[in-house]
Amino acid sequence: MADLNVAAIEKYRNNFLKEVEANVEEGEWVKMCMQCGVCSGSCPLGSAWDHPPQELFMMIRAGKREEVLTSDSMWMCTSCYNCVVRCPRGLPITHIMHGLASYALRLGLAPKNQPTRKFAVLFWENLVKTGRVNELKLGLNLYFMNGFIEGIKTALGMQKIGLGMWKTKRMSPMEFFGGHGCKDAKGLQAILKKAREIEDAKRQKFNS
Repeated sequence: MADLNVAAIEKYRNNFLKEVEANVEEGEWVKMCMQCGVCSGSCPLGSAWDHPPQELFMMIRAGKREEVLTSDSMWMCTSCYNCVVRCPRGLPITHIMHGLASYALRLGLAPKNQPTRKFAVLFWENLVKTGRVNELKLGLNLYFMNGFIEGIKTALGMQKIGLGMWKTKRMSPMEFFGGHGCKDAKGLQAILKKAREIEDAKRQKFNS
């Protein structure tokens, strides 16, 4: 019996929580959650989450790796920061949510047909190329992300908004050829590269 208890303790110590601490932005804060539920009550989309933030944190501490990483819950975060402002312990909940989503994506476990997940990936890929969002390309990608027929229907339904953006010069033919970028796109790429290096170093530190 004693051996079984030791094995159970060791398994608990070497659990999903450590993996999150090592690989998820601000993941080390998960263990500080006291399960008050203020974050869920503050979230404008709280009723749409399968697992609200404090529940995700408890699941992480319980070692429910697959259930957490395949969930679409963290993809529901809109970055309003209500949870961060109201958390009694000051947990960076928004950062953790995006960190979990990013980690699930890197592992190939993120739900593939989740709409906000698709939007997040398309937005990021659009943004990092030039440092500024190409609204025309992003809009077209969003319209057609669920197939050609669905894209045509969406485009027709949004034609008034599209024409309005065209008239106010928020869209132009030049957007097809790359549009405007930030002044120092190379500098942006260097920043992103350095950020990835910092993340890799953090993971190696925790895993060593």
